[in-house]
Amino acid sequence: MATSARSGSDRSAAAGAKMCNADEFQWLVGKPRSEIPVPVDVVNRRVACTTCPITEDYSPYRLNIFYNRQTGLIEQVRCG
Repeated sequence: MATSARSGSDRSAAAGAKMCNADEFQWLVGKPRSEIPVPVDVVNRRVACTTCPITEDYSPYRLNIFYNRQTGLIEQVRCG
């Protein structure tokens, strides 16, 4: 039963990643934050360091790009 619940979560995460196009930006992981392309729609993108405070509001349409403050390398790209 846990397997089917996990599969449902995986499907939800995949569907959510398509809403903000996170899957299209996974190539950024491991790259310097200077390589983040300038967005056309700045309202639906957030770039923040992994230790920086951010609002807790969730938007499945917003692309979040998190980088390491010390190295400047992107560590995570996800919706939210």
